[in-house]
Amino acid sequence: MAGQYKPTDKLSFVIANDYRLLQIMSRFGISLGFGEKTIMEVCRQCGVDADTFITVINYVKDGAEDHPQHVEHVNVSAVLNYLKQTHRYFLDYLLPTIRFNLLNSIDCSVQNEIAFLVLKFFDEYVEEVRKHMEYEENTVFSYVQQLIDGEVVDIEGGHLLSRHHSSIESKLKELKKLFIQYYPQQENNEKLNSVIISIYQAEEELSIHCLVEDNIFSPAVRRLEHHNKQNRSTQSDKSSDETPTAADEQLSEREKEIVVCVAKGMANKEIADKLFLSINTVTTHRRNIARKLHIHSSAGITIYAIVNKLVTLEEVNM
Repeated sequence: MAGQYKPTDKLSFVIANDYRLLQIMSRFGISLGFGEKTIMEVCRQCGVDADTFITVINYVKDGAEDHPQHVEHVNVSAVLNYLKQTHRYFLDYLLPTIRFNLLNSIDCSVQNEIAFLVLKFFDEYVEEVRKHMEYEENTVFSYVQQLIDGEVVDIEGGHLLSRHHSSIESKLKELKKLFIQYYPQQENNEKLNSVIISIYQAEEELSIHCLVEDNIFSPAVRRLEHHNKQNRSTQSDKSSDETPTAADEQLSEREKEIVVCVAKGMANKEIADKLFLSINTVTTHRRNIARKLHIHSSAGITIYAIVNKLVTLEEVNM
């Protein structure tokens, strides 16, 4: 599409053209003070995947239309971290700030029942957003992290990534309607108007967040699912068609470290803590070790470790 931002564009030019991209920039971990550097230079400096960053900012700039984007160069891990930071922004900053300002702008006296109902409605809305984002964190994001770690999970991720957004989006529309049509204003409106404007802005930001999930994150995850399944199929074909050679049995240094830990009787969580890995990564390494050595039991791995002098008999947890 014509007019899209490119890696060689100055980031200051990008922000000056659309203030909304400030939030996206910060959620990717990019701070202000980048001078005249280009997008590529700033991303390299901050350790951010430039292709992913550019895909997101161009999607927002072009109106975040509700259709899947081209994600061939999108890094799933980078989008995942971006979405997690967006959750933190909504739950830890934006929604608490709106509530604080709401309390200061409406009449919370006992006589004003409508004010209490409005506040109750807002708190219920926040709780619904929290539950939705906790679901994503604990179920969707956990599943995606397994994919990033190279696993082929024995479930179809499509239902995890399906839309769950319509309810929380409609709640904000109802809240605005309550204020505009039914809340009695008797004095100066500036404070309450400011809150209503912030609710409009929150609605826009939440809509963009949901569209990024649906049209960038979800297609990129499905692409990763397909890639992992292809790799598994290729590995399976090779293992059935070829006789294992000495090269097949060569373990990486990390795999040898894990073999030593297994021989010492450590559980996966203990290995993960000791080597600063996720449990999913340890599980993947153990699967690769079993494939390379054709050994699938802890006892067998222990014997291998002793024979190959990776551990001594005294170190083994018998």
